Amino acid sequence: VQLQASGGGLVQPGGSPRLSCAVSGFYLDYYAIGWFRQAPGKEREGVSCITSDGSTYYADSVKGRFTISRDNAKNTVYLQMNSLKPEDTGVYYCATDRTQSTWCDPAYYKYSYWGQGTQVTVSS
Repeated sequence: VQLQASGGGLVQPGGSPRLSCAVSGFYLDYYAIGWFRQAPGKEREGVSCITSDGSTYYADSVKGRFTISRDNAKNTVYLQMNSLKPEDTGVYYCATDRTQSTWCDPAYYKYSYWGQGTQVTVSS
């Protein structure tokens, strides 16, 4: 199982980047894929998740601004981030685990497979 996150960078407040998580080793309709982020000095936190059957979940801090989706043909999960704020700054990771399928556990330690992370910096 491999996950490859990309799409981060320096973004101005209010910007709308899209992160991608390319998955290999299993099909997206087998397991859930979660997006997590970690700001300097803070614990890794769950941002969003899409289950094997397509249900989506969002942290309260990003609800209404972020949208998670997937392209089964490309085996890729996306995180569209809109109206970015400086507090959205951090390293963003995608992750999965064989225990996460029709449910997304928000606890990062429940996930075994991680992408390498992509830095998102929101600053003017």
